[in-house]
Amino acid sequence: MPLGLILGIGRSMRRKRTSSLDILSSKRAPRDYYKGKNCKPTGFHTRKGGYVVVQEKLPNYVVPDLTDFKLKPYVSQCAREVKTTEAAESAK
Repeated sequence: MPLGLILGIGRSMRRKRTSSLDILSSKRAPRDYYKGKNCKPTGFHTRKGGYVVVQEKLPNYVVPDLTDFKLKPYVSQCAREVKTTEAAESAK
Protein backbone atom coordinates (compact mmCIF):
# COMPACT_ATOMS: atom_id res chain seq x y z
CA MET A 1 0.00 0.00 0.00
CA PRO A 2 2.62 2.65 0.91
CA LEU A 3 4.70 1.66 -2.12
CA GLY A 4 1.80 2.45 -4.49
CA LEU A 5 1.33 5.82 -2.82
CA ILE A 6 5.00 6.67 -3.23
CA LEU A 7 4.96 5.60 -6.90
CA GLY A 8 1.85 7.71 -7.53
CA ILE A 9 3.48 10.79 -6.03
CA GLY A 10 6.61 10.19 -8.13
CA ARG A 11 4.53 9.90 -11.31
CA SER A 12 2.64 13.10 -10.60
CA MET A 13 5.89 15.00 -10.05
CA ARG A 14 7.33 13.75 -13.35
CA ARG A 15 4.21 14.76 -15.29
CA LYS A 16 4.06 18.20 -13.74
CA ARG A 17 4.29 20.87 -16.43
CA THR A 18 5.30 24.47 -15.95
CA SER A 19 2.13 26.45 -15.77
CA SER A 20 1.74 30.18 -16.06
CA LEU A 21 1.27 30.37 -12.28
CA ASP A 22 4.85 29.23 -11.68
CA ILE A 23 6.34 32.02 -13.83
CA LEU A 24 7.54 34.95 -11.77
CA SER A 25 6.04 38.21 -12.97
CA SER A 26 6.08 41.71 -11.57
CA LYS A 27 2.55 41.21 -10.22
CA ARG A 28 3.53 38.16 -8.15
CA ALA A 29 6.87 39.53 -6.93
CA PRO A 30 7.89 42.09 -4.32
CA ARG A 31 7.21 45.76 -4.95
CA ASP A 32 10.73 46.62 -6.11
CA TYR A 33 10.99 43.72 -8.59
CA TYR A 34 11.39 44.79 -12.24
CA LYS A 35 11.55 42.01 -14.78
CA GLY A 36 12.08 44.08 -17.93
CA LYS A 37 11.99 42.85 -21.53
CA ASN A 38 15.53 41.42 -21.78
CA CYS A 39 16.91 44.69 -23.16
CA LYS A 40 20.29 46.12 -22.37
CA PRO A 41 20.29 49.61 -20.82
CA THR A 42 21.71 52.38 -22.99
CA GLY A 43 22.62 54.67 -20.11
CA PHE A 44 21.92 55.38 -16.46
CA HIS A 45 19.53 57.38 -14.28
CA THR A 46 20.78 60.46 -12.45
CA ARG A 47 19.94 61.39 -8.88
CA LYS A 48 17.63 64.19 -10.03
CA GLY A 49 15.49 61.96 -12.24
CA GLY A 50 17.25 62.49 -15.54
CA TYR A 51 18.71 59.90 -17.88
CA VAL A 52 22.19 60.00 -19.42
CA VAL A 53 22.73 58.07 -22.66
CA VAL A 54 26.18 56.50 -22.98
CA GLN A 55 27.33 56.37 -26.61
CA GLU A 56 29.38 53.20 -26.06
CA LYS A 57 26.22 51.33 -25.05
CA LEU A 58 24.24 52.29 -28.17
CA PRO A 59 24.08 49.69 -30.97
CA ASN A 60 26.45 50.35 -33.87
CA TYR A 61 25.25 48.96 -37.21
CA VAL A 62 27.87 48.44 -39.91
CA VAL A 63 26.19 48.58 -43.34
CA PRO A 64 28.19 47.83 -46.50
CA ASP A 65 28.11 50.14 -49.52
CA LEU A 66 25.40 48.86 -51.89
CA THR A 67 25.52 51.48 -54.67
CA ASP A 68 26.38 49.08 -57.54
CA PHE A 69 24.60 46.04 -56.09
CA LYS A 70 22.28 44.21 -58.52
CA LEU A 71 19.63 43.04 -56.03
CA LYS A 72 16.94 45.24 -54.53
CA PRO A 73 16.83 45.72 -50.75
CA TYR A 74 13.25 44.42 -50.39
CA VAL A 75 11.51 41.49 -52.07
CA SER A 76 7.80 41.04 -51.49
CA GLN A 77 6.48 37.60 -50.52
CA CYS A 78 3.56 37.99 -52.92
CA ALA A 79 5.48 39.28 -55.92
CA ARG A 80 3.55 39.61 -59.18
CA GLU A 81 4.79 38.60 -62.59
CA VAL A 82 5.62 41.66 -64.70
CA LYS A 83 6.30 41.56 -68.43
CA THR A 84 9.50 43.34 -69.38
CA THR A 85 8.09 44.80 -72.61
CA GLU A 86 5.35 46.73 -70.75
CA ALA A 87 7.84 48.03 -68.22
CA ALA A 88 10.19 49.23 -70.95
CA GLU A 89 7.36 51.00 -72.84
CA SER A 90 6.05 52.76 -69.75
CA ALA A 91 9.54 54.04 -68.93
CA LYS A 92 9.80 55.79 -72.33
